Amino acid sequence: MKKKLTSVLLACALILTTAACGSAQSTTGSGSDTPVAAPEETAEAPAESPAEPAEVAPEEPSGDSFHIGIVTGSFSQSEDDRRGAEAFQAKYGEDMVTLAIYPDNFTEELDTTVQTIVNLADDPDMKAIIVNQAVDGTAEAFRQVREKRPDILCIAGEAYEDFSDISPVSDLVVNCDFVNRGYLIIRTAQELGCDTFVHISFPRHLSYETVARRVAIMKAACEEFGMKFEMETAPDPTTDVGVPGAQSYITQHVPEWVDKYGKNSAYFCTNDAHTEPLIKKLLECGGYFIEADLPSPLMGYPGALDLDLTAEAGDFEKITARVEQAVVDKGGAGRFGTWTYSYGYAVSAGLAEHARNVILGESKLNDVNDLAKAYSVFSSGAGWNGSVYTDAETGKRSDNTILIYQDTYIMGDPGHYMGATKIEVPEEYFTIN
Repeated sequence: MKKKLTSVLLACALILTTAACGSAQSTTGSGSDTPVAAPEETAEAPAESPAEPAEVAPEEPSGDSFHIGIVTGSFSQSEDDRRGAEAFQAKYGEDMVTLAIYPDNFTEELDTTVQTIVNLADDPDMKAIIVNQAVDGTAEAFRQVREKRPDILCIAGEAYEDFSDISPVSDLVVNCDFVNRGYLIIRTAQELGCDTFVHISFPRHLSYETVARRVAIMKAACEEFGMKFEMETAPDPTTDVGVPGAQSYITQHVPEWVDKYGKNSAYFCTNDAHTEPLIKKLLECGGYFIEADLPSPLMGYPGALDLDLTAEAGDFEKITARVEQAVVDKGGAGRFGTWTYSYGYAVSAGLAEHARNVILGESKLNDVNDLAKAYSVFSSGAGWNGSVYTDAETGKRSDNTILIYQDTYIMGDPGHYMGATKIEVPEEYFTIN
C-alpha cells in the first residue's frame, strides 16, 4: 500500500512539473556568421555545433494530429507564394494544413491583414502559423497570437517590417540573403568572365537598409575581384511614369549601357518591373544577367522570351527546362542565370515543412542546416545555404533571424549550378555597411 501511494504521489508530481513547463523556443543560432550548407550539400560539418534548444512545447503531438496555417498573398499578387502553400497542403492534406490570404491592398487594409493571421489561432490544434510574404501588419498579428496562444510557432517569411520590429515577436524570421548574395553574385559574374558589374535602381529602393547594404557589399566584392562597379538610375514604377514608362526606359537604355560598358558587363536591377525588359535587351545586345533580385525562372524570363507556361504551372523542373531552351535558342547560353525554383514557392512550402519538423522534434528551430533541409524537400537538386543575421552597425547577431539563398544556375547546353552554396564568404563582409 505504501509503495502504491508513493507511486501515485510521484505521478502527480510529474504531471505538475509537466504542466509548469513553458513553450519557450530556441534562440540558439548556427554558431557562426559564415554560411552553413545543408548536410547533403557538403561533407564538412559546421565549425561550431549549436547548443541544444529548449523544447517547443511540453507535449509532443501524436503523429500529425496538429495543424499548420500558411498565410500568403493572392494568386494575382503572389502566385508562387500561393502555389508553395498549396504544394505543402497537397502533401499533408487539408485536415492538417489551413491556408489563408491577406488582402491585395494590405497597406490600406491593415486591420484585415492582422485579423486574417490572428484568426488561425482560434483553432485549438493550430501549432504553427507561417506568413509569406510577411507584409506590414504581421508583427502586430504575431504579437496578438503570442498573447492568445503562446504555444503556437510564429514564423515570418520575407518580412517587410524592420527586423527590430518583427524579430522580437516571431519565433523565426527568414529573409532572402542580401549579405551573402551581395558577394556571391559578383563572384559568379567574375567566374563567368565579366569585368564590369552594373547596378540599376532608384532612390526609394536605395534608401532601404537591405539594398544599400548589399550595394556596399557588391562594391567591396568588385574591388576584391578586380571588377568595375557602376550604378545606373532607372525610373521608379510607383511614380507617375508607372510600369510602362519604367520598362520603356530600360528598353531604350540597355543598348547604350552595353556599348558603354562592353559585352562582358553583368547587370542587376532591384525592381521586378525592370527585369523583363532588361533580360530581353541583354539577349539582343550582349551582356550578362546573373540572377534577379528575388530569383525565379518565372521572374522576367517568360515575358522576355514570349513563353506561355500555363501548361507547366507549378512544375519548376519543366518551367526551368523550357526557359533554358528558349535562352539557348536566343544565343544566351552561359550568360543568363536564375534559381531553378521560385524563391516565393520555396519559402511557403519550406518554412511549413521546417515548422512541422520542429513540432515533431526532428529539427531545431533556428538551425540553418535543418532549415535548408526543409527547403530542399520542395526544390529537388537545388542547394540552399544561409547565415544568421548580423546587424552591421552593432555587430549583434539576431539568432532567430536567418538569411537564406539558393544556388545559382547558369542556363546553357547543358546548364550548370555554380556551387555558390558551398562558397565561404569572408567574415568581413557580414559587417560591411
